[in-house]
Amino acid sequence: MKKNLLSVLTACMVFLAGGARAEVNAGKAETFVKNVTAEGIEEIINANVPQAEKDARFAKLFNEALDLDFIGQFVLGRNWRTATPAQRKEFIQVYRQLNISTWSKRFDEFKGKNFVFKGTSPSNSQGQVFVNSLVPMDQGEPAKVVWRVREKNGQYKIVDIIIENVSLAITARNEYTAFIKNNPGGIDALIANLKSKI
Repeated sequence: MKKNLLSVLTACMVFLAGGARAEVNAGKAETFVKNVTAEGIEEIINANVPQAEKDARFAKLFNEALDLDFIGQFVLGRNWRTATPAQRKEFIQVYRQLNISTWSKRFDEFKGKNFVFKGTSPSNSQGQVFVNSLVPMDQGEPAKVVWRVREKNGQYKIVDIIIENVSLAITARNEYTAFIKNNPGGIDALIANLKSKI
């Protein structure tokens, strides 16, 4: 009995130690997002270079800063489980291209503005943390922008951006789920629809 109890306690200690190692370093996560936004503003928005060069720089930043494979799987939701390997691969590719195309244009909205960081908040998802920021606007209150950051193997990646309490990932997930449900073409039709928007 005593031996069994010792074994249980040892297992619990190992489990808790593993959980402690899995905690995200909030300070590093915030520094990561600060660097991403600074690079985006200095090297892309304010850079005196042709738009094609800006697009190329943004694509590089976007691919390095965001975990688009993770986000793509999340936004496809339960349909990811029923998708074929070929459909999964094509969806991720198209989703990546669409986001780069969309955000390279929208990023200009931040021209002349700087993010003001307000610390971090814990996340219920293991290995993730929220980085809080505000963006001063020309009129009205500052815009609240929250970055969901995921840490894996010492690497930090953005997995969602929440603007004024609206999650871009959840919004996309709801939109894609409804599209697939209401379209007989299913995932293939969704992929075709996303391609048409690029």
